[in-house]
Amino acid sequence: MGHRKYFRATLLGAAAGLVMLAPSAIAQEGGEDAASVQETIIVIAPEYVPQDGATANKSNIPLIQTPQSVSIVTRDQIDLLNFIDAQQAVRYTAGAFGENYGPDLRFDFISARGFRPREYIDGLAVPATTTISSVGLDLYAFQTFSLLKGPASALYGNSPPGGLYNLSLRRPSDEFGGELAIKYGTQDYKQVAGTVAGPLGESFSYSLTGLYRDRETFRDLVSSDRSLISPALTWNITPSTDLTLLGYFQSDAVNGDTNGYLPVAGTLEPNPNGKIGPTTNLGNPNNRYDRDQWGIGYELVHAFNENVRFISNTRVSRYAERSSTLFYGGGGFINTTNPSDPSYYRTIQQYNYAYKEDVDGFTTDNRLDIDFTTGALTHDLIAGYDYRKAENEAGFGFVFAGTIDAFNPTYPPQASYKPGYPTPYNDQTLKHSGLYVQDHIGYGNLYVTLSGRYDDVKVKNHLTGFDLSEDAFTYRVGANYIFDSGLAPYVSYATSFEPVLGSDVDTGETFKPSEGEQVEAGIKYDARGLPDGVDLLLTAAVYQINQNNIVSAVGSPTPIASKQTGEVEVNGFEVELVSRINDQLSINASYSRTDSEVLASSTPQEVGAELPVTPKDKASLFVDWTFVQGPMAGLGIGGGVRYTSESQGGLPGPFAPIVYTGEASTLFDAVIRYDTQNWRFAINGSNIFDEEYVARCAGVANCTYGAGRQVIATVTRKF
Repeated sequence: MGHRKYFRATLLGAAAGLVMLAPSAIAQEGGEDAASVQETIIVIAPEYVPQDGATANKSNIPLIQTPQSVSIVTRDQIDLLNFIDAQQAVRYTAGAFGENYGPDLRFDFISARGFRPREYIDGLAVPATTTISSVGLDLYAFQTFSLLKGPASALYGNSPPGGLYNLSLRRPSDEFGGELAIKYGTQDYKQVAGTVAGPLGESFSYSLTGLYRDRETFRDLVSSDRSLISPALTWNITPSTDLTLLGYFQSDAVNGDTNGYLPVAGTLEPNPNGKIGPTTNLGNPNNRYDRDQWGIGYELVHAFNENVRFISNTRVSRYAERSSTLFYGGGGFINTTNPSDPSYYRTIQQYNYAYKEDVDGFTTDNRLDIDFTTGALTHDLIAGYDYRKAENEAGFGFVFAGTIDAFNPTYPPQASYKPGYPTPYNDQTLKHSGLYVQDHIGYGNLYVTLSGRYDDVKVKNHLTGFDLSEDAFTYRVGANYIFDSGLAPYVSYATSFEPVLGSDVDTGETFKPSEGEQVEAGIKYDARGLPDGVDLLLTAAVYQINQNNIVSAVGSPTPIASKQTGEVEVNGFEVELVSRINDQLSINASYSRTDSEVLASSTPQEVGAELPVTPKDKASLFVDWTFVQGPMAGLGIGGGVRYTSESQGGLPGPFAPIVYTGEASTLFDAVIRYDTQNWRFAINGSNIFDEEYVARCAGVANCTYGAGRQVIATVTRKF
């Protein structure tokens, strides 16, 4: 406790010192005197408010003309709020929920409108694993985070009906610039990161981004380190042809049990022995998770003329993860019936689960973008073909391990730390191709978007000999009308599909693809007509999503005995505001109401249940003020509050008759910073009052606390 008090006092003192010393530091830059420097206008976030709808349209169509909800978190927002990963990036986003398992140091757990979105990098699908739809590439490597809500199959192919998120790698620049940033914070958070970009002669430009992080977390005996490098090179081959090479490599090592696996008795529910705190680790400090991943590719853009462009994106990738030892308390209490035994509601059965997976990927997307006019109609037409291939091989080992005292955990040597990977889990090859076309038609202030796509998916399972071959047609139809005031009502209908492996337990018929559909209506506003200096994007939407052909288990914990009779429905309302006013006031505000229900299932207990980790209510507000002129120019302060209602941890069934509900939370964030033309000094705090809450209980022995207080100080040199 003394260490924590000392650290907090040090941070507060540092903040006060920075505020006092920064004006004199500015005065020394460039030899200017203090009086003239005080009149310097400091602009810290010129691109805070997003405008580009490329993720939703694969074309340069503005968000105000896009008939679907899209949330974009720009690099200016990421830096100001000090978001570390994609889970944190959706903290102030409507309809999206992150950190469902607390601060996981490996993956990004996100849900959108009740479903887990698929991850893309630069518009290309990532080499997702058998069990995880994200690859955990560090957020620092990217320029923007875009969340397309609702079905996206009309342009991207198989995807869940909740949507997808796309991350855009940093790009080269014709002007020299960059930064070097050092961070230090609670839980011994240490990081150095930097990015630089600029020209290389007349025809080339480059960027290079790197990061090294060494950190712990609020859970005892857990640590990780990460190394990242992401280079990019653009060759201006001709005035109308650009070729950009893009790459990334990231290496992760995590020691200890990052996921919790705490029992419900002592966290959500009472325990006769007392409370099990959020720092409790029922795994083992010798747990080890290693991951290496890389990707290299290109983006080619050729303009045939002012109206016709060809865009080609391609990437090859490799993803390899190893969890050589993973002790966790998944067995729950070994004694819940005999109070006279000292093990009563305190001794936990441990398992040791080793897992490995390798994914080799190739993906390419090639399209024409044509602008033309027919009479009174304008057209932005895209037509393209994409293809992806993924080879996935996974195996695991599982053994009963020892026991551990939940209230006085010790970690003696185990008989067998490494069970190896003797059991094959997956060995399959995916080949997926798609043809798509979209026409964005304008007639005065009216814009109609028509999208359609045909997909062919083939999966060969080398382990079981089962082959899957499916094709599907999906589409999107939408319209926007933009009034001169900037108000833009819209309506859209979109469909999605996902292939499903397996066959019906009774009929033996191959499962059909799971299908989704969404009806959405809303209104957008982009602040046109307001005074200069007001940047704003407001979106309000109501929607209904239905998904059918969902597979659920029948009398067996494995998908082998399954039936495809499931259907779910999600209804919601969302409103989201991002604004930057006079380069001084930044506002992020959102509210979402999400009602989800299982309408049909071959597992009777599921009918009527809500979808897991889908809170009914989420509300958030962040406000930041910057002094831009005068003696306090560059000083900024901000604060935010985030409320998330409780949500179910899983679906009921024959093997989980009781469903546990995570706790609601109200969390507060804050920032104080000082910016000069060349420096930024900042202290960011999240959950600053250290509210303690159980984020999720997926089962009687699988509960985890939400992220505790985190305070990080940053010094950035900009050049």
